[in-house]
Amino acid sequence: MFFRTAEDESFMRSALELARQAGCMGEIPVGAVVVREGQIIGRGYNQREVLRSPLAHAELIAIQEASRALNSWRLTGCSLYVTLEPCPMCAGAIVNARIQRLVYGAFDPKGGCCGSLINLLALELPHQTAITAPVLEQECSQLLEQFFQGLRA
Repeated sequence: MFFRTAEDESFMRSALELARQAGCMGEIPVGAVVVREGQIIGRGYNQREVLRSPLAHAELIAIQEASRALNSWRLTGCSLYVTLEPCPMCAGAIVNARIQRLVYGAFDPKGGCCGSLINLLALELPHQTAITAPVLEQECSQLLEQFFQGLRA
């Protein structure tokens, strides 16, 4: 785990706002932002149902937007903020995009692959990504809990 910075809560709040947008669309409320040099260069929220794609995770959408903004697949020097611990697919994308730092809000004990079930980012891979978690865990968890309670009601 990595130490928090002064900006972490602010960027996580931006990711939470995107997660709320996803929830309003009936998507699992997960939001993500990619930050470089203090500026958001990529935004995403879950759109699997809307786009009918298993690949439409918040992290992948934010990474893709950031890659377009930098005109490069290498996101060196970038941080990814996401409201829920990434799954194996997104953890792989984080490594492949060369993201320097991952900051997430809520742990995902059922599918999280950045510390909960396993930590794919801790493997000895060519690129290492630092992890900071949890940040605004209560707000991130509460948003997800409210969404799933609504589905059950």
